[in-house]
Amino acid sequence: MIPFNKPTIVGPEFEYIRQALAAGHLAGDGVFTKRCHAALESMTRSRKALLTHSGTAALELAALLLDISPGDEVIMPSFTFVSTANAFVLRGAVPVFVDVRDDTLNLDETLVEAAITERTRAIVVVHYAGVSCEMDTLLDIATRHGLMLIEDAAQGVGSSYRGRALGAIGALGALSFHETKNIISGEGGALLVNDETLTLRAEIIREKGTNRAAFFRGQVDKYTWMDLGSSYLPSEIIAAFLFAQLEHVQSLTARRMLAWRRYHDVFAAFEERGLVRRPTVPDSCEHNAHMYYLRLPDLDARQDFIMRLRALGVASVFHYVPLHSAPAGLRYGRAHGDLPVTDAAGDQLVRLPLWPGIEPYQDQVVDAVARVLSVRLTGALSIAS
Repeated sequence: MIPFNKPTIVGPEFEYIRQALAAGHLAGDGVFTKRCHAALESMTRSRKALLTHSGTAALELAALLLDISPGDEVIMPSFTFVSTANAFVLRGAVPVFVDVRDDTLNLDETLVEAAITERTRAIVVVHYAGVSCEMDTLLDIATRHGLMLIEDAAQGVGSSYRGRALGAIGALGALSFHETKNIISGEGGALLVNDETLTLRAEIIREKGTNRAAFFRGQVDKYTWMDLGSSYLPSEIIAAFLFAQLEHVQSLTARRMLAWRRYHDVFAAFEERGLVRRPTVPDSCEHNAHMYYLRLPDLDARQDFIMRLRALGVASVFHYVPLHSAPAGLRYGRAHGDLPVTDAAGDQLVRLPLWPGIEPYQDQVVDAVARVLSVRLTGALSIAS
């Protein structure tokens, strides 16, 4: 069985972990954490990068940092992972779900303004599949209404919008280094702080609400409890592994891109016949080949596609159950009007295997997909005749 994902080891990970062990500092914010911070700040041009133990933790840190409180509303897409909503629901906020665009499956910027109320505090965008939202329009909306714009860029490491790195455009950005992402550390994440007024407090909240970071910089003679906070630091072992990956971000992205383009070229013919829809990448976006997906006509077609691929030795997976239709989404959030594109995407989308190193297996994946789609085409022709 060709797996959907296979974590990639680039080489220095084990040596860097050995160095971390030899240094005798395994808790957070050691040498390798600092190297990761510097690498992320250089790569994204964010004002401050802070490693966290997951992308979920980065979003929760963002919600704390913005003082999100009970009764606040936060606009976001429903077609996203639960962490996007949970981070704000944990603070008592109500996620307001807005539909996504039919081309990129990103938050539909033309629907956002109508969803704003006097309770709205923030807009959270999700850069689906590493393809950017229409950030200029969303930044303009946020500025005119005095709202904070937060980027859930969990899938966007190495992607950009008009030359600006994803996660470093809004006031705050959350990255993920989960094993299914482009750059990995098993579990892990980072908060990018792009609003200079938030950097110091972000450090405090991340360090259990203490000014410990300032103490180690010699700015205070002792550290103490200053604010709300929690323990968001990953260990130096995680940071050592991650730093090796960050050193190879360009080559890892390039290898993914070759596989992505191969899929995209081969499946064009099936899209022309109306059997599937391929991803769309606007000219303003440089994506990172985070995933390759196809959209089938409906839920039955999608489920049949996944089953037939598995029978041919290829693991493919669907993606999100839209949050507005989930039990917790119905309990804690509300939808702004109907969400037809979101509902359709939840039924149609299937993700194909993609990782650096898939090259020896990609012919088998392509052949299996072509065989399954050819069966669908034959069936459609039979019905038509």
